[in-house]
Amino acid sequence: QVQLVESGGGLVQAGGSLRLSCAASGSIFSINSMSWYRQAPGKQRELVATITSDGSTNYADSVKGRFTLSRGNAKNTVYLFMNRLKPEDTAVYYCRGVIFTTGSAFPYWGQGTQVTVSS
Repeated sequence: QVQLVESGGGLVQAGGSLRLSCAASGSIFSINSMSWYRQAPGKQRELVATITSDGSTNYADSVKGRFTLSRGNAKNTVYLFMNRLKPEDTAVYYCRGVIFTTGSAFPYWGQGTQVTVSS
């Protein structure tokens, strides 16, 4: 059993910043990658950023230069630093981990955290 718990969402004005956290716990052998997705009302869920086990990161073009995904000092925790936020960043943000519990890796999702950017 693996759980992903997100925190850090909220309401912020355009141009402001937020930090989202995602902590994975449970029967974890290793983590292949951790990602953040977001879903705005009426839109499909989209990939925002990914960090792999070797520390490599990838970002959606819409957030490049504004968002930074990094691993925390706490084991199995990642942070999404969101700067220069725009109203179009408003969405529910979900953490997703591809996690080995035994010999195989499976995707696990968090419950989501709301980010609202006011203009």
